[in-house]
Amino acid sequence: MRGVNRVILIGNLGKDPEIQYLEKNISVAKFPLATTETHKDKNGKLISQTEWHIIVLWRGLAELAQKYLHKGSLIYVEGRLRTRSWEDREGNKKFATEIVADNLIMLDKRSDNTGSSFPAPLPPDSDTLEGFSSTEGTPGEDEPTGSLPF
Repeated sequence: MRGVNRVILIGNLGKDPEIQYLEKNISVAKFPLATTETHKDKNGKLISQTEWHIIVLWRGLAELAQKYLHKGSLIYVEGRLRTRSWEDREGNKKFATEIVADNLIMLDKRSDNTGSSFPAPLPPDSDTLEGFSSTEGTPGEDEPTGSLPF
C-alpha cells in the first residue's frame, strides 16, 4: 500500500519570502507561515494557538511569491512534508520539517490601490490566482475559463 503525504494550510506570512537561485538559475523561496486556531476553554474564554510552518516554493511558485507575497499576506498552500537533517559546526544533528508547496492561492482581498498584492491584470474571470504549480508556473490548463453560473 502506498502512503499519502499531503498538507493543506491557510495562514499568514511571518515575513517576506526569501529567494535564492541555484545552479541553472532554478529559484527556491522560503518563508514562515502562521496558522492560528481559536477555541473556548471551559470558562468560555477564547484561547488562540499559533503554529509556525516553513514553506518552500520552487521555480514558478518561488518567482510568484517573491513578486506578490509579503509579510502578512493570507494564502492557501498545498504540498507535502519534508524533513531534512544535517550536522551543525559542533557535530550536533539538526532537523527541519518543511512544507514543499506545489499549489498556492493568494487569499488577500483584491484592492484597487497600488498596494495590492495581486498582479494586474488578473487571469480572465478570476478573483484569485488559482492553479499555479511549482512545475509549470502558469495557471492550470484544465481550469474552466467561463463564468460561474452563480
